[in-house]
Formats: sequence, structure tokens, C-alpha cells
Amino acid sequence: MSYRETYGRSDIESIGAVTLVTHDMAGSIGFYTSLGFVLIDGGPEASFSSFAIGEGFLNLMARLGGRSTSGWGRLILYVSDVDGLYRKALEFGLTPEAPPRDAEWGERFFHLTDPDGHELSFARPLTPR
Repeated sequence: MSYRETYGRSDIESIGAVTLVTHDMAGSIGFYTSLGFVLIDGGPEASFSSFAIGEGFLNLMARLGGRSTSGWGRLILYVSDVDGLYRKALEFGLTPEAPPRDAEWGERFFHLTDPDGHELSFARPLTPR
């Protein structure tokens, strides 16, 4: 039985965007573009920048003066080629947590932390969804 058959459908259809706070917009723009993210708005000097991800967006917002941020979170992004993106990350001098692996929950993935400490998981289901 699928998750939706067990728990029902939600009125919420999808996530349109995720916004992360950055302390270094230029560094974060470089990090994400090196992984192949497509910048569609903003840039290194902007206070707000957006990348297109499928039908949605990953936004970066410059940390506002005096306002602190705390906490932990992980953004899980499905990609077409986990191993290819891992190699690309290494080519750009990035340091993933560990090589890609197959997880017991049915995904191949690797983790990478962005310049502001946000944890990213790049994954692909092991079986078609």
C-alpha cells in the first residue's frame, strides 16, 4: 500500500520554493552554480537571489544585519545522476560528507553542506516512482 493510500491526499500539491539565509551571497552563488543550479534572478551583490529547480525555486536571502539564524535542516533534491553530480562537486573542490551510497529506504544519495551550513542531500530513488 502506498503512502497516499494509507494516509490520504493532501490539499497541498507541491513546494514552490525554499528560501535559505546566507551570510555570503557571492560565495553561495558560486557554490550553487558550480553544482549546475541555474541562477534566474539576483546575483553576487543582491540581497535576494533565485535558482530554478524543476517547477520550483531555491532562493537565497542575505542575512539581515543584527538578525541571527539558528537551527538545522536538510534540503533533499532529486537529481538525474547522483554519481555524476558527486564527481562534479569533487571537480569544483567541494567536499561531500561521503561518496554516494544506496540507502535502506530506497534512495541513492550523498550529502553536501553549503557555505552557510545548510545540509543538502542529492538523491535518486532506486526504483522508478
